[in-house]
Order: sequence, then C-alpha cells, then structure tokens
Amino acid sequence: MTERDEVLLARVRALEQAIGEIGTTLDETTTCRELAAFLARHLHGGVTVDLLDAPGAPARRAASTGPPPPGAPAPAVSRASRAGADEPRAAAVPPDAPGLAVPLAVHDEAPLGTVSVTRHGPGFSADEVAVLRQAARLAARHLGHARRLVATEDTALHLQRALVAEPGRPHPNLEIAGGYLPAGPRALVGGDWFETVRLHFGRSLLVVGDVMGHGLDAAVDMNAYRTALREAAATDLPPHRVLRHLDSVVAEDDARRPATCLLVQVDPGRGTATFASAGHLPPAVFGPDGSARIVDLPVGPPLGTGVGGYEPTTRPLPPGETLLIFTDGLVERRGEDIDLSLARLAALRLPAGSGPEQVVEEVLHRLGAHHAEDDVAVLAARVRARPTP
Repeated sequence: MTERDEVLLARVRALEQAIGEIGTTLDETTTCRELAAFLARHLHGGVTVDLLDAPGAPARRAASTGPPPPGAPAPAVSRASRAGADEPRAAAVPPDAPGLAVPLAVHDEAPLGTVSVTRHGPGFSADEVAVLRQAARLAARHLGHARRLVATEDTALHLQRALVAEPGRPHPNLEIAGGYLPAGPRALVGGDWFETVRLHFGRSLLVVGDVMGHGLDAAVDMNAYRTALREAAATDLPPHRVLRHLDSVVAEDDARRPATCLLVQVDPGRGTATFASAGHLPPAVFGPDGSARIVDLPVGPPLGTGVGGYEPTTRPLPPGETLLIFTDGLVERRGEDIDLSLARLAALRLPAGSGPEQVVEEVLHRLGAHHAEDDVAVLAARVRARPTP
C-alpha cells in the first residue's frame, strides 16, 4: 500500500468515526461539543464552534476544546459530555499558530455557524482540511434536522394548545375545568383534545378524544375531528348517533387517522348524563365525599373504521358529583395492565366537596401526569346546584 493509499484510508476511517460520534442526540450544544472533541483528537488542535441561533444574529460559543497533549491516546466522547458537561477549556495558542475556519453548512445552504481549528506546528494538509470540512458538514446536517424537528413540534404544540384552550362554552348550569399536558419538552405532540358544545334545553355535550399517532399530522387531524363533531352535535343527535356519523365521515377519508372518543351529554334539568364511547377509556365520577368510581360503559370501535356499533348509557349525575373524562396518558403506564391503571384512579380520595378545578389539579398531581409518557387531556364537569327558593 502506498503512502497516499494509507492517507486516504486514514481519512475514510476518520469519517466513519465522525458518523458514529457526531449527532448522537437532537441537542445542538451536544452536537457542537461532539464535533469539537472529534476534531481536537484528529487534527490535534484547539477547536471552537460558534453557532448562529438565527440569520443575522450574533454568534455564540457552543463548544471549545484545547488540543490533546503530544502522544496522548485518542479519547472517546464521554457520556458526561453527551449529557451536556463542560468541555475542556481551549489551551493558549501562540498568535502565529496556523489556523483554519470553515462554515457549518451543508453544500449551498446558509451557514449555521463556524468551526475554527488552531494548533502548534505545521499547517494543515489537504486531507486534514477535507476531514474538517466533511465533519463540519455532517454536524450541520444534524443541526439542521434538529432545528426542523423543533420547528415542527412547536407548530403542532401551538396548534393543539390554541385549540384545546378555547373549547366551546357549556350552559351556565354546568361548571367545567380542563387541562392539557404535553408529554415532556421534546416529545412529539399527539392528537389529544377536549371540547364542550352547548345544546338545546340547557344541555351540554362534553367530549374528549385522542387521534392515534403524534406530530403535526395528528394535531391537524384532531382539528378536523373537532370541526366535524361540532357540526354533528349541532343537529342535536344523541351521543351514540354523533359517533356513528363521525365514524362514517372519517371512514370515507383514507388520509385521516383513527381516533378514540368519548361523548357525554349532560342534562342538568333531569340530573342525568348519557355516555357513548368509541374505543375510549371510561370516565370517573367523584362523589361529594371525594371518593371515585369508574363508570362501566359499552365500548364501540375507534372512529374511522366504518364499523359503527355505538351504544348509549344513561346514569344519574346529581349536583354533588364531579365527572372526569380523560385521555389514556393520564392513567396508562408502560408495561402495566390497563385495569390496574384505572384502579389507581378509582382508589383516589380527594377532599370532600371538590369541584371541577380542584379535581383536575389533584388528579394530575396525584397520578404524576406532569411526567407522563404520553399527552394528557382532562375535562371535569359538575352540575350547578339550583338555588333554593
């Protein structure tokens, strides 16, 4: 093998290592630190990575590392550095030391920043420059993907929060409180939602649903379900027939994702609630003493299958009881049977007389919903007691 062949082989091996070491997470700072550590080891120089958070914004120092000592073995990127630990500070370099800077960019795209290498001794060979440029390009690709993902997540989250934050208004004879929690700061947003629709004769329709999947598509489909439901509810159909209508409409659109849904038509004048479920978890009712019980309901298939088969169930809902409907993220835990998950909810004992707002706050807190693995949407409702004459 000629000397040139050995040099080319060394470059290929370096780039293979770069692929495995740079961009192991979606965190920008971690990617920059991985890039700096890789270049410091392979180019034996001090490396700085300056990142642009937005076009025209001032650059910020995202990573900095000094050259390894002469003869030192090549260190691997530590787990601590991948978790965000500080990089070694750059060693002092004479002003006349050779230096090289390349943009953090993929081909002709706008640069995301700059990578600079400065070291003692001779200048950089053409092969070293190639390693630097290709490693910077690799890091830029990962950074670009991460930023696009964050932008998509933000769009989905803002859409979902805007929709969930503005449910329809029920009649004044019904107290309600709702809550929505995304599954962590970097998790993909799902299609969970809740809704209230004012009906004739003082009745209100309560809705909670969960579109299968995550991300912007799920949030968009959630909006489509919500719009279709409002239209169907405006015809004053009973809950099971609203589900039947939604199922047939969605089944005709192959682009729509299936969804589970629970409808509750509350009639304060009669003190009753009529339920209909499309593949959704049953609701809970908290009594005046704070005890909870799960409402036993027949469950039809999820919306979008075209099968139908939804049945109504009516039960009393006196003013002292608070109804809680929710998506599965509230109770489900990885590897746990759903009956155990629902039993945990039924075992809760809240302060006596808890109204909708307190029920939502207590349940979210006691079930650890702020750390759930899936999105959580909850809606609580209580019939207002009529003033005594």
